[in-house]
Amino acid sequence: MFYDVIVVGGGASGLLCAITAGQRGRRVLILDSSNKTGKKILMSGGGRCNFTNLYIEPDCFLSNNPHFCKSALSRYTQWDFIALVDKHSIAYEEREHGQLFCKGSAKEILAMLHKECEQAGVTIHTHCAVTSITAPEHNSDKHYILNTNLGKFRTNKLVIATGGLSIPKMGATNFGYNVARQFNIPVIPTRAGLVPFTFSDHIKVLSERLSGISHEVTLATQGKQFRENILFTHRGISGPAALQLSSYWNSGETITVNLFPDEDIGKILRNAKQENPKSLLRNILSRHLSKKLVNECQELIWSESCDKPVAEIADKTLTGIATALSAWCLKPSGTEGYRTAEVTLGGVDTDYFSSQTMESKSQTGLYFIGEVLDVSGHLGGFNFQWAWSSAYVAGLDV
Repeated sequence: MFYDVIVVGGGASGLLCAITAGQRGRRVLILDSSNKTGKKILMSGGGRCNFTNLYIEPDCFLSNNPHFCKSALSRYTQWDFIALVDKHSIAYEEREHGQLFCKGSAKEILAMLHKECEQAGVTIHTHCAVTSITAPEHNSDKHYILNTNLGKFRTNKLVIATGGLSIPKMGATNFGYNVARQFNIPVIPTRAGLVPFTFSDHIKVLSERLSGISHEVTLATQGKQFRENILFTHRGISGPAALQLSSYWNSGETITVNLFPDEDIGKILRNAKQENPKSLLRNILSRHLSKKLVNECQELIWSESCDKPVAEIADKTLTGIATALSAWCLKPSGTEGYRTAEVTLGGVDTDYFSSQTMESKSQTGLYFIGEVLDVSGHLGGFNFQWAWSSAYVAGLDV
């Protein structure tokens, strides 16, 4: 069974690559080991699919080669995917930071991609596990041969779109990395990204008591910071700010929480001392933070002064309390790992691929696209846009 193009992986990048190639008259086959394609699309954005972002910039992507993503992102932009969504009359809304979500369901995005596949003549086989890949040989078979549980398939153009290791319950495997190694293409060490922090010290117990409480903060590590909400959980700290920072955090590093990103808390305390000298610190701070969080901070920072009126607390002590609240240092024991990670950092080394076509520089006819490559985006639709952009440029070339 010969196809012009075989795409292994029926996720976001695999589907769009197949569509683009099919629209060029190529005979395209998608092979997916799962029972259905697009599972991550369906679960993304709480079932609403944060399909792109209005503010796509190369600086919002992580890679050992930060320039690699630029060409694809410029050739297939967020506006191109939005035009496709508009073509199918899918209603969407803009949320904070330019994030675009379906107003209805993520099912609409997947249905759109399936319809485009059908119109482009793309064949899809699910429940199809690739057991081995044989490279073309100059003197005999000049095709890639894929052995699968559904039989043997041949192609001149092979696209690997199998994603990373994040969320293994959705079928994530190391298949793509193994294919890269088979063809002597290096793999940058991988780790979980966009993932909650966990703690093993007293902060774990604190987080359990505060579970469900959210607060807008500035969260920072090693010169990188994000201004968004954090969410305390039974395991540690989650929420957009924590997820964003996790991609830049390395094991053993501390993170710094500023609970007052918009205000000078030192000034607030000094003013309170002058204007409301009989007030207790916890009552002053409860106007800005949840009472539960204030009580935990009191236990950590000013327990000895908890029942003193602010007038009786020395200015030096107030300055120390303000510093502790605006630069609260925490040391995560780790993250929740691939189980809940939204993306895999690292991956197949982009130095070995054309940034304009996603084709291997050393292996003609072999392409890698999407999350399997060493390109990871920020939270908020950036990883979907990388999937669409890398898929499109490969689809134009295969």
